Amino acid sequence: MKKDNLKHRDINWLFFNERVLLEAKSTDTPLLERLKFLAIFSSNLDEYFKVRVSQLRQIKHLDKKFRKKLMFKANSTLQHILKTINEQQVEFGKVIKATLSELEEHNIYVRNTSNFTNEQKQFLESLFDESIKEFCSVHKENLELTDGALYLTVTHSGHNYSIVEIPTENQDRFIALPGDGHQFCYLDDIIRFNIQKLLPNKEINACYSIKLSRDAELYLEDDYSDLELVEKIYNSLDKRLSGQATRLLYDETMPSWLIEALKTDFKLGSVDLSPGGAYHNLSDFFSFPLPKGTERLQYQEKPALPHPELSYSKNIFESISKKDQLVHFPYQDFKVVEEFLTTAATDPQVIAIKMTIYRIAKSSSLADAILTALDNNKKVTLFVEAQARFDEANNIKWGRIFEEKGAKVIFSIPQVKVHSKIAMVYRNEDDKVKRYSYIGTGNFNAKTSKIYCDHGLFTADKKITKDLGQVFQVLERKIIVPKLKRLLVSPFTTRITFLNLIQNEINAAREGKKASITAKMNSLEDSNMIKALYRAVNAGVDVRLIIRGFCCYLTANDDVNEGMKDNIYITSIVDRYLEHGRIYLFENGGDQLMYIGSADWMTRNLDRRIEVLTPILDPDIFDELKHILTLQLNDNQKARVLDLENSNKKVAQAPGQEDIRSQYAIYDYLKNKLDENR
Repeated sequence: MKKDNLKHRDINWLFFNERVLLEAKSTDTPLLERLKFLAIFSSNLDEYFKVRVSQLRQIKHLDKKFRKKLMFKANSTLQHILKTINEQQVEFGKVIKATLSELEEHNIYVRNTSNFTNEQKQFLESLFDESIKEFCSVHKENLELTDGALYLTVTHSGHNYSIVEIPTENQDRFIALPGDGHQFCYLDDIIRFNIQKLLPNKEINACYSIKLSRDAELYLEDDYSDLELVEKIYNSLDKRLSGQATRLLYDETMPSWLIEALKTDFKLGSVDLSPGGAYHNLSDFFSFPLPKGTERLQYQEKPALPHPELSYSKNIFESISKKDQLVHFPYQDFKVVEEFLTTAATDPQVIAIKMTIYRIAKSSSLADAILTALDNNKKVTLFVEAQARFDEANNIKWGRIFEEKGAKVIFSIPQVKVHSKIAMVYRNEDDKVKRYSYIGTGNFNAKTSKIYCDHGLFTADKKITKDLGQVFQVLERKIIVPKLKRLLVSPFTTRITFLNLIQNEINAAREGKKASITAKMNSLEDSNMIKALYRAVNAGVDVRLIIRGFCCYLTANDDVNEGMKDNIYITSIVDRYLEHGRIYLFENGGDQLMYIGSADWMTRNLDRRIEVLTPILDPDIFDELKHILTLQLNDNQKARVLDLENSNKKVAQAPGQEDIRSQYAIYDYLKNKLDENR
């Protein structure tokens, strides 16, 4: 688990998902919001099986010479993972049971076939006949199960079974029932209750839920730097593409003969079988109805704030030209980004727009703005990521639409993803072309901006926009290597610049000067960056990290790192919103440097993706972002310590210290600033 002085990323990720489950369990979380954390836990785990477990399963079948080069034992790692997941699944079931029980105290009931009232039974019979039965398909053995779909395995006489697909695409998962209070049931139980109508000639014994997960396509190049080795691995695998069955989640009360039958019929191994509860796809808790009168069981509404400058600007380009502008989501309204592009689409002085698209919404104002710009004969160049996992089809669809309307669309090249969140507007001003840029930490996606904590910089700074112009030339394949003065751009300058900045702090510490590194990111995985942090800590540099997801850094009190100093502190914040911003702050001899952008300290972000990070040069917004970062560093309500034991214990609150829940404190801080400026 600790090869090369690092924690194993896939094992450590499980403790991130545990932090999600802890929020579902916490009585500090409003009751109906706990269901959403249960949904996140379930959704995360499904993706983990499709991607990470899938990769481990395939790697364990490689020749020994390949496995040896990967520096870990895939089989023992997989066994450890499955054991941990099974333990977490037990806790997950307990939290669901406790949450549903507490909901009943507030007259919110989730009924099942054992406790439907007579009135409800009549209602469900009619509903089934009128709206559900036609969409239920019955299958015998050897059905090709759809990835992630829900099924009931129905047993009948003689150790025989049939399979019924639950039609979640045609019906809501939770159905409102007649009765006092707020009563609901799973769609699954409506079918269970009416199952005899689907199998009229069978003597039915019982129904059990099952769900099959299939491998997502492997992107080994995201994880391994030796591309020649990656290609050899791909060539040695029987199945590189998606589709192989990887996990059968089944009702743990299922009889052993049925488990064996399913195992045989779907060609599964014992490692592919995962016992669970009576209901699967609990990510559907995202859509659990929120009854009227239960607002007290939900988060207090915090509407997105207008930006103090851009939301009131009569000319957004003039505002950006005068002064850099920083935006913070979801605290501030994403409309400022949409307005930036919408204005550019209709402004007669704008001649061209360039931007990257990593995850575009299925419908959005941004897409409308691009289409309007094309209608107005603006030159539009778009860089579309064709391998944004699970969003490939939607991205390609939009890319084709834009292309047909006249945009120049460039899809990412193999082995190099375009992960940067950048846009540039070219505008004629005083017989010259002036550039306006946006550089963010999150996607151009209005929907996710409501739940992802991100930052974005609008600037007309000549050096930054000139650098960004170089990045776009790289993406257009006009140049191979950009000449950069301000921006950090992967895979060209990000790694070496960060390593140099860390070394500068090491040198300062050795000279007895103040030295510190503060960084916030989604994940910390790259071995060279971690080794540089080890050197910094040993040299006496104060290191403070906020890592939302997995963190491969081994803490000082481990025998592998014996003798290391402990002047490092790592926390993780899981709260109402998803922490997604990347912020890097270096003491730099008293002249502090701060960067924001799209790159984590993961090998793929440093070496194999087009990433862009910008320095924060404006002193006012530097102070604003530093204040926000400080609130997150001081969080003592939702922050948890990332230690060697993976204990996920809460940050200890010092005696007399005020409560700091950083996400709420940030909202209040920005609201107060807005009130002061209006």
